[in-house]
Amino acid sequence: MSAERGAGAGKGSSSLLEALRGRIAEGSYAPGSHLPPQRALAEEFDVSRDTVQKVLGELKSEGWIDSKQGSGSWVVDEPPIHSLIQPPTAPRLRAALGPFIARAFGQPVVQLDVFTFTSESLDAHIRLQSERIRLREIRPPERIELRMLLPDDSIDLPYPRARRSAGGPGETSDIDHRLQDRMRDITRRHTASLRAALRDLGTEGLVPSVRVDVRRIPLAPPFKLYLMRDVEALFGPYRVVERSILLDDETEIQALDVLGLGSTLTRHVNDPGDPNSTGSVFMESWQAWYDSWWTILEPPS
Repeated sequence: MSAERGAGAGKGSSSLLEALRGRIAEGSYAPGSHLPPQRALAEEFDVSRDTVQKVLGELKSEGWIDSKQGSGSWVVDEPPIHSLIQPPTAPRLRAALGPFIARAFGQPVVQLDVFTFTSESLDAHIRLQSERIRLREIRPPERIELRMLLPDDSIDLPYPRARRSAGGPGETSDIDHRLQDRMRDITRRHTASLRAALRDLGTEGLVPSVRVDVRRIPLAPPFKLYLMRDVEALFGPYRVVERSILLDDETEIQALDVLGLGSTLTRHVNDPGDPNSTGSVFMESWQAWYDSWWTILEPPS
């Protein structure tokens, strides 16, 4: 991804938001560094200062940046995405998605099963590992297999919803529809992005075998689950929060939403020598849960 991703990418809050996320993810804005002044961002992206302020507010609510009046905005010390420019170190064993995906791509065969809400964080980490393969920083795996369960587009989700909505479960406002359409657009965009990143590794001959399968589940995810088959798992609940969401037409909505960033992830490791250990039981039970949904949703042959 180019550090100039935002330049010429089009006007409006969406291009600015995507560009700033991308620059933080790739390390153009390193942890602890300050973002350019609001006036400079407004000029570069040809948007108003109000739009810049709203986008910075959303980045702050998502956990990417912090800010203080008179001091500007800066990248938090541990943003949701680990930068490629950070010096290589041994993967930390704390429960975090970045090191987990890095460990998965350190295996000869990558087998990942994922249940998540939008796939946004996963997309960034997959693209980072794909780039590491291209840069010869890691040995290419022999095979990559990724299965994803995502919420079905047809179900009426309990989030995101406008904070002022007072209707019952069967009552959804026009604003709620717009918020959920935005969320589904984010999911489709990032799912397509990570699918392309992995498939490109196959078409370029870097990885002999690549398979990405996505199926839709009629369930609003109350948690996220990442399974490295027979090895380890990450599990974490989604937190319901009140936050500001900026729509494409720059309408700012106070909404109830769920955020995975900042939620506690627990790591569970399979112990092949002890099938009764807590980690082994967790892995076996949740892998069975995942496989059961996957089989039920299997398209007819």
